Formats: sequence, C-alpha cells, structure tokens
Amino acid sequence: MSVVLDVQNLSIDYQDNGHPLHAVVDVSFQVQKGRSLGLVGESGCGKTTTMLSLMRLLPAEGRIVGGAIRYHDTDLLQLSEKAMQQYRWKHLAIVFQGAMNALNPVRTVGDQIAEALQKDKHIDRRKARIRIGELMEMVGIAPERAAQYPHQFSGGMRQRAMIAMALACEPDVLIADEPTTALDVMIQAQILELLKHLQEQLGLSVILVTHDLGVVAEVCDDVLVMYGGKTAEYGSVDTIFNEPVHPYTRRLLEAFPDVDRAGSVLTSIPGHPPPLDALPLGCRFEPRCPIRSDLCAKASPMLTEQQPDHFAACHHPEIQL
Repeated sequence: MSVVLDVQNLSIDYQDNGHPLHAVVDVSFQVQKGRSLGLVGESGCGKTTTMLSLMRLLPAEGRIVGGAIRYHDTDLLQLSEKAMQQYRWKHLAIVFQGAMNALNPVRTVGDQIAEALQKDKHIDRRKARIRIGELMEMVGIAPERAAQYPHQFSGGMRQRAMIAMALACEPDVLIADEPTTALDVMIQAQILELLKHLQEQLGLSVILVTHDLGVVAEVCDDVLVMYGGKTAEYGSVDTIFNEPVHPYTRRLLEAFPDVDRAGSVLTSIPGHPPPLDALPLGCRFEPRCPIRSDLCAKASPMLTEQQPDHFAACHHPEIQL
C-alpha cells in the first residue's frame, strides 16, 4: 500500500515574547492510501498544532523549526506559499474543529459549497451546480436543500455540509479535527459512519484528531498517541488497544468505558498536561506517571520499536501498572 503522507521529525515552536515554546518535538508518522490515522491525546498535547502544520496553517506565532512533510514525493515545507496553495483543498483538505458553526449565516449552503469549488478554475456555473448536488448527496443531504441557509440545518447537517465543502476539490487526504464535538451520541455515530463510507468509496486517507478513544476504535486503522508535544506511542489500532506499553496510553484506555470489562472501575489520570513554559526536563509524562523512576525525571526516553510497527517512548515499557 502506497504512502500518501510521510511526516518525519516534525518540530514546531510558538514564540512567547521572543522565547521559543516547544509545542511539538520530533513527531513522525505515515498515512497510507485508503487508511485512517487517529491523533489522540488530552487537550494541549499538540494534536491540533500538528494537524494545522500539515496544511501550513499555523497561527502567526507558530513556526515549523524542523522535519519534513512529504505528500508523495513533494516536501510541503519547501514550497512557497503560492505553490502551497495548489495543494490545499485539492490534495489535502480539512474540516476544522467547531466547523459546523463556521458557516456564513447569510449565504445559502449551496453558495458556500460553490465557493469551495472555485479552487477548480476549469468548472463553469452549470457544472458547479451539478457538482454541488453530487457532493450533497454524497454526504447524505438532499440536493434541493442547497438553497437553504445554515439556520435551517441541524448541527449534524451543518457538519455534513462542511465535509462536503472539504471534499469539493477531490482531495486525497481529509483531515478532521474533532468532527463530532458538540453532537449528540446518535449524530456522532452517523458522522463517523459517513467518514468510514467516504473513505471506502473515494479511497480517502483520513487523519482524525480526537481525544475520544471510542471514535478511534470506530474509525481508525492506526493511532498516534501524543503527550506534551511528543509521541508517546504509535501503532495499529489493534496493537494499541490490546497491547499498549506506554503508561499514558494504558491510563487513557482505563478511563474509557469498555463493554468487555463490565463492572470494572474507570480510572482518571491525576494532574494536568505540562504547560509549554514549564516542561519537565525528562519524560514529559513523568510528573503524572505511576511507574516513574529517577531516570524518567532526568532523561527524555527515545521512541523505540517494541515489536514490528509498534513504537513507544518509555524507559520502563516492561513494567505493568
């Protein structure tokens, strides 16, 4: 299976009064054609920053200070801004967090999808109308609703419309940042089912940013667990859910309800993720880790292969909680 997106040693800083804050450090992963990757972790762990960097849409204070983001054979970090515009939406597209509330309230949904189609300069008005209908049908919206306004759509329908806009220019890679936020459980399930269907139908590669392990189990093939801007663990969904070795991953799984562990007590992780201006010297999870040692406080663990295609950054992966 071919690799569509190859991210190697990605490092991102934010500037705070001239001082660099290391938000993402040496993060690497691959996304294969037709497969989905989940970026998982608590708020503040670097998921959204990593995701925005793939599109080169970091805020003004953010800087990519190292690494490579290769789309097929092209390193997107080496492109000029003008050249990068040819890749956004046409090859990589994004559904932003809270996007269902980002639609313009005074323009019809069809007009807003048409605006996304303007990236394709070879499409005329008649073809655009046809394409809008196709996109709306693709995401489960009746084409005649293109003339309606966002307030006439439910939250789930607005999210579907945003997915249609992201797919307008037929990208290879779809990035979804918390796509089920603020939706009720039934609508969440429908949006996840839609993403799975689109992935299979269009051969999409999907990057799903979430803190919800249930979403990952439902949709993703591979998982990158992030903590404090670094990779904690990386592997297939089956491996991460059934054979986790990093204590952070294990704690996340123990905090997640599982019907196979009926009657088990859900746990929480004491403390909070470290702020960027007060990162631990050693392992970034060390202050909260139940198996920490003196070594953990002094030295940052290397990301090492635990078994084929299963990586973790922990000094003591052999210790059970």
